[in-house]
Amino acid sequence: MNQNDFHFKKKFGQNFLKDPNIPRKIVDVANISEDSLVIEIGPGAGTLTKVLASKAKQVCCYEIDQELKTILDRELLDFHNVCIFYDDFLQRDVRKDLDQFEYSHLYVIANLPYYITTPIITKLIESNLEIEKIIVMVQKEVADRLCAKVGDREYGSITVFLNYYFHLKKEFLVSRNLFVPKPNVDSMVISLTKKENNFPTENFQLFAQLVRDSFRYKRKMLRNNLKNYNLDSIEQVLKKYGFDLTVRAEELSLEIFIDISNHL
Repeated sequence: MNQNDFHFKKKFGQNFLKDPNIPRKIVDVANISEDSLVIEIGPGAGTLTKVLASKAKQVCCYEIDQELKTILDRELLDFHNVCIFYDDFLQRDVRKDLDQFEYSHLYVIANLPYYITTPIITKLIESNLEIEKIIVMVQKEVADRLCAKVGDREYGSITVFLNYYFHLKKEFLVSRNLFVPKPNVDSMVISLTKKENNFPTENFQLFAQLVRDSFRYKRKMLRNNLKNYNLDSIEQVLKKYGFDLTVRAEELSLEIFIDISNHL
């Protein structure tokens, strides 16, 4: 990177991998099918992109930093199946972008900027894309939160939402020493595999709001967080699972939240 006089930009959360083995491990975890399109957010210097392009039919990248174009043009010169949008992924109409591609399987594989991990994953869900699997490298603390189990201190509303759509799994740890510049934290590669059968919600908007409100003040009992709801109806459902209104949201599984929502 020094040879290109590239200056890393903290505002974009730029930390580039310097160990070529990690991209290969990430792609091995993904197990990319033939006739697949891979979305990569933040290709950086193209280290992961090259491995993806050697496996996938097509790779669609989003890179917010226009100064990386010279580097990516050179690094990806031999790959004719890579398309790069030099734009902010969060501002793109992704469904419209993908209209130009023909594919049978869709994956998202990326080393996500730490500061916008949750907005990116949320956008992917809200775009209603038929994504089979998401493989992302995120800050370890974020991975702990996204993959938390019921009752864990890290368990929160984002955990519940992701479990509605995906099976989540921590794949492997990535040391901070494998990046340039070196970040202050270690990273974790996690996988999110699409669930074939979701628990049905009669009103998803109500379910989503219920979950957000339940975790509004994490250490408070459900009675206090949901005082604007029909508490009698909520308690009827909680009793089925051995709980009452003194329970905290972190003790309730996805299935219980859906049951409460449907009952309301």
